[in-house]
Amino acid sequence: MDPVAGIGLRSPHLAEIARDRPATGFLEIHAENYLGSSPAREILESLRRDYVLSVHAVGLSLGSVDGLDEAHLGRVAALIEQLQPALVSDHLAWSVSGGRYFNDLLPLPNTEEALNVVVRNVDRLQERLGRQVLVENPSCYLAFEHSTLSEPEFLAELTRRSGCGLLLDVNNIVVTAHNLRLDPMDWLAGLPASAIGQYHLAGHAVNDADGETILIDDHGRCVSEGVWSLFGDVVRRHGPKPTLVEWDTDLPTLEVLLAEAGRARAFLEAGNGADARAA
Repeated sequence: MDPVAGIGLRSPHLAEIARDRPATGFLEIHAENYLGSSPAREILESLRRDYVLSVHAVGLSLGSVDGLDEAHLGRVAALIEQLQPALVSDHLAWSVSGGRYFNDLLPLPNTEEALNVVVRNVDRLQERLGRQVLVENPSCYLAFEHSTLSEPEFLAELTRRSGCGLLLDVNNIVVTAHNLRLDPMDWLAGLPASAIGQYHLAGHAVNDADGETILIDDHGRCVSEGVWSLFGDVVRRHGPKPTLVEWDTDLPTLEVLLAEAGRARAFLEAGNGADARAA
């Protein structure tokens, strides 16, 4: 897939995009919003003629010790077979235990035991889909004391053992680095550059809790200047990749979302990120 900038396809914008076919590099959907027959699914299938698609799953629970839910995996696989997207991804997280689904992406300790679980599940996912998938780094709000690997080391080893790629969420790096008092450039230095297949950008909230500032990955506002700055460093270090602007809560007009994607495109077209900081 070319290193273009795209937007997340959300239901309030669906009719407008279907009618006007605005220019954007690609459209990314959450798989779980389109698993059943619906008018939205029919519109999505019509958009395939004019747009490159990317499928971003949020419920496969790659960190679940119970393994993947085969029924859910089958529905996701059928959707991907139908849409033939350019990219498929999910998160380094878990959300299922004992058959119960939690409405969140829950964190994993960075241990060999957890790594073995994720590798097994990613292997099964890629086997079922017959293609490589990308795994996204999460936003972190705490660190497990018994972790034996850093998050970049965990991700690097996951790609080595499973052959998966990485979806590098730049906003999540900023959120994690701030909340855990890490240096984002040191965090980036531990990643295998060749495994990165996509970037995500999003907005975050700034909250005060007991005198400390906490960043919350809420996808509910424009990309912050700090994230844009780090994105420039990322593009300079790792090169242009397909880049998505995510916005999931307090959705703006489509015009605002497309403008954010336009700014991302300027970074990608600059190549090294240096000339797009004021775009």
